[in-house]
Amino acid sequence: MHPVAKLARDHTRGRSVEARLEEAVGLARAIRLDVVRAEIAHLHRPRPSSLLGSGTVQNLGGLIGEHDIGLVVMDAALSPVQQRNLEREWQAKVIDRTGLILEIFGARARTHEGRLQVELAALTYQRSRLVRSWTHLERQRGGFGFLGGPGESQLEIDRRLIGERIAQLKHELDATRRTRALHREARRRVPYPIVALVGYTNAGKSTLFNRLTRSCVVAGDMLFATLDPTMRRLVLPSGRQVILSDTVGFISELPTHLVAAFRATLEEVTEADIIVHVRDAHHPDSEAQCDDVLNVLVELGLEEPVEEGLIEAMNKIDLVDLATRATHENHGLHNSQSVALSAVTGEGCRTLLDLIDRRLAADRHVVRLDIPLTDGKTLAWVYHRGEVIGRRDDEEAAHLSVRLSEADLARLRHRQRLH
Repeated sequence: MHPVAKLARDHTRGRSVEARLEEAVGLARAIRLDVVRAEIAHLHRPRPSSLLGSGTVQNLGGLIGEHDIGLVVMDAALSPVQQRNLEREWQAKVIDRTGLILEIFGARARTHEGRLQVELAALTYQRSRLVRSWTHLERQRGGFGFLGGPGESQLEIDRRLIGERIAQLKHELDATRRTRALHREARRRVPYPIVALVGYTNAGKSTLFNRLTRSCVVAGDMLFATLDPTMRRLVLPSGRQVILSDTVGFISELPTHLVAAFRATLEEVTEADIIVHVRDAHHPDSEAQCDDVLNVLVELGLEEPVEEGLIEAMNKIDLVDLATRATHENHGLHNSQSVALSAVTGEGCRTLLDLIDRRLAADRHVVRLDIPLTDGKTLAWVYHRGEVIGRRDDEEAAHLSVRLSEADLARLRHRQRLH
């Protein structure tokens, strides 16, 4: 029994249907599903009962029966009624785009927090659907298993029990958020700015992260290779040290409850001093992917950095043709915040680090500080983190004129409050 990936849209915000179908197939293969057929169905008017027209349903039913297909993936949002009717008509399991993404997240989440977030998103999605619909992929790949294993295909959990579990998960996630907030507070005491890598899934963020930090974070040519955030210290060409953060990739039409569930993880992005948008320069829908990423960032409350302009890393430049390469390089000449690079070969990575260095330096402001001479640690911190351009001492304090970034100024104020 094999799955078939199915695209049921004619267009999605400027994307070609072929590229959308390819992405749907990539999502299915991301959890090692064997895609037998990938079909495009032209949807002129959605039907409330089955989404697709009766003729399309019948034709696909013949294809499904002919190939003994056991799972159909619809690259669209299905209502519970539509899902049930299609399953009855085709005598096969049917899941929609949201269900597939949740399955991928369930299979990939590694940390305790990540697994909690996936389960919360899945239960929220599932509340109006049959619970046994979450056992179908269990039997094929031994997946996440947060709602029962292969021997529980008849499992029925009513809405009250699901609601209780959701409340419990939210309570546990609140505790992890508090812990994460304490970790961020601790990092504020460590004088390192945070640089976050964001981008569409499979844009090459983890490969770039590994290249810059010489780490070995899992990086593969697949969708959602990274789910749990990773942070490493990085030394810039100037000698300034930063914390580089690798985050989960975004995707078009990411379910809203999934964004909400992963908001705690994505808070690392909202705390960043600099955001680097890693783009796949080789992908035919790079512009549409860019729009999707920016939309999610705005959802997270990051309108200001989006409007001001993120650092743009046009990755996979080694895969593009000469004409496209020249276009990206010329764009970089006219846009000081854009860099063409290859995370695989390392080309352009030094230019990106130089740009991050310059951005951090440009964010610095001249401030006047009065620090007691007895507070040697704070004086040393200021000299290490800032650029002292003037100093006058009296019997009690050092009166300094210092060029500091906004982030470092906030960290300094925090230090002073602790004293």
